[in-house]
Amino acid sequence: MKSTNKISIGIAGILVTACFCLFAGMTVQAQKFAYVDTEYILSKIPDYKIAQTQIDDISSKWQKDIEGRFAEIDKMYKTYEADATMLPEEMKRKRENEIINKEKEVKDLQKQRFGQNGDLFKKRQELIKPIQDKVYNAIEAVSTQDNIAIVFDKASGATMIYTNNKFDISDEVLKKLGITNGNQQTNPPANQQNKPVTR
Repeated sequence: MKSTNKISIGIAGILVTACFCLFAGMTVQAQKFAYVDTEYILSKIPDYKIAQTQIDDISSKWQKDIEGRFAEIDKMYKTYEADATMLPEEMKRKRENEIINKEKEVKDLQKQRFGQNGDLFKKRQELIKPIQDKVYNAIEAVSTQDNIAIVFDKASGATMIYTNNKFDISDEVLKKLGITNGNQQTNPPANQQNKPVTR
């Protein structure tokens, strides 16, 4: 009798597991997947191109300034080396300290401009992040509209061995942003213009 109960419990367990797997399989089958290429989307947005040009110009300007300062320090050091044999010890130390302090100033400026959370990072956040947020909101809107559960970003390095173009919703996202194939930006739908980003 006990063995019969054990068999019944075992069969019941198998049936429960099978049902769970069946329903889980149905849930997975019901989910829709798609992908976008955010690099492609951003390349079609005029505001992004303008912002990127501004960032490149600022970065180039700051880089030239820092390179000029390092060149000045290099010149100071070469002059010091040429004069060193004729300088008294006190003057040597003074000139050495001037070079060391100047170099520290430039390195600090370099870190301030290009370091983590530096001026360039903040400028990029100021100019690029609002555009990225609009793209995210448009992706979210298309996903909700088309009942898509998961969206992969082809540009983010997510490994995609094979992609079928019919699952690429990048152009639909561009339409949500008011971008046509001719790169002309029109006003996106009112509900997309000021929608807050929720991640």
